[in-house]
Amino acid sequence: MSKILFVTAPYHNWGVQVVGNWPPLHLAYLAGAAIEAGNEARIYDAMNKNHSFKQIWEEIERYKPDCVMSLDYLPVTGAISTATVPDALKILAIAKEINPAIVTLLSGPHPTFMYQEILELVQSEVDYVLMGEAEQTLKELLTALPEGKAKTVKGIAYRDGEKVVANPQQPHIEDLDTLSPAWHLLDWEDYNYHVEPRGTMASILSSRGCDMVCAFCSQRLFWREEWRCRKPEKVVDEMEFLRDTYNVSFFTLIDAYPTKNRKRWEKYLDLVIERDLGVLLLIETRVEDIIRDADILHKYRAAGIIHVYIGAESASKETLKSLNKGTTFEQNKLALDLCREAGIITEASFMIGFPTETWDSIQDTIDSAIYLNPDIAVFPIVTPMPFTPIHAEMKDRIRVFDYSQYNLVTPIIEPFEMTMEEMTQAHGKCYMEFYTNKMQEIIDLEDGFKRKYMLSAFLLMMKDHGNTFDFAGSGMPTHFTIGA
Repeated sequence: MSKILFVTAPYHNWGVQVVGNWPPLHLAYLAGAAIEAGNEARIYDAMNKNHSFKQIWEEIERYKPDCVMSLDYLPVTGAISTATVPDALKILAIAKEINPAIVTLLSGPHPTFMYQEILELVQSEVDYVLMGEAEQTLKELLTALPEGKAKTVKGIAYRDGEKVVANPQQPHIEDLDTLSPAWHLLDWEDYNYHVEPRGTMASILSSRGCDMVCAFCSQRLFWREEWRCRKPEKVVDEMEFLRDTYNVSFFTLIDAYPTKNRKRWEKYLDLVIERDLGVLLLIETRVEDIIRDADILHKYRAAGIIHVYIGAESASKETLKSLNKGTTFEQNKLALDLCREAGIITEASFMIGFPTETWDSIQDTIDSAIYLNPDIAVFPIVTPMPFTPIHAEMKDRIRVFDYSQYNLVTPIIEPFEMTMEEMTQAHGKCYMEFYTNKMQEIIDLEDGFKRKYMLSAFLLMMKDHGNTFDFAGSGMPTHFTIGA
């Protein structure tokens, strides 16, 4: 039996972690696999505990693990996890400094695609990169290590002298319901949704994969163009268990594409309604599925879905085409309107920072967001992750190579007609203009759930905006005064 310590990177950025602390579901699945293989496991969520590298050092010394594993983890579907890679590598370097005999493991989307670069780094202390879906690979690796047979395991990459070796891929797990997350290893007091109403938050998966071809996302490539789903009954059983055992009242489905199969999705909604779980849900999905489900959106709301995130991305037909979104501006408008009519809070993203960006196109994006009128708008800066299709198209304009800045907040690309400093100002301008316009609408809402929720979310998002955005020269105010 080996002792394995799973550690999240102590990484923080504006946006993802503002409105809540999500449990590291990816590590819970891996820890469950390690335990199933007969090992002892511990999850140390330094990210959500807001702990330092010094505290991580102390935890490794205290626990004395045989293996330390980290991921390029953020509490989302994986699209922006690259930003955590430098911190994850530092964790593994600390483990080796404490005890060179500790076996260091790294996994996630970025390491899967960039294992060569990671293992060739002079300062890299990674023994094995687990590529792709890692649960079965981890079980086999932990079994093989004491036998000296680690290099025979499928799904790993490692250094062999001066050479980097990548073994054949591990087959995907056929039945996702055979996986058992180690829920008991999480410190549940750390996971809360901060928006009103508040409550303990869990992340769950009902499916893995996506067959869409969005040019900025790694999901399709990471899951090898497959989409697999769990049985709806098993997902609802899990929700009920977490509610009863850990008092979870909020669930985020962190699937990349939970609604792909209409029949299965509707059965899931019906089961949640039938069980009357009394919980609230947040999901991400595609606009065409919202339109497809216009006749059952009342079931979304009855099942407790209060918040839907969609990627509107742009009002420009040319930009949407270049991103391979497969949707139109008109579809975005219809989907948002349908959700609003169903009483579901909407969040939409609008990308900025393309090589062709200008101040005029920035204003067009702001005006489009105001016209589409989601309840919440976010303006991610286009970030060409090195393993996505848009990287090749934009690499000549990349000016930032520090992966820790690949967080959708920091400008990475220099547009032809704007400076990097202007892009930072433009980012702030998007938020300030949208929410200055939105604020009165929120205040004028009838007192009730949506008004409280929106005011709470708005204040959480914007309370630290002055420390995040550089408004120098933007002509924008640096604070709001919000009325009753």
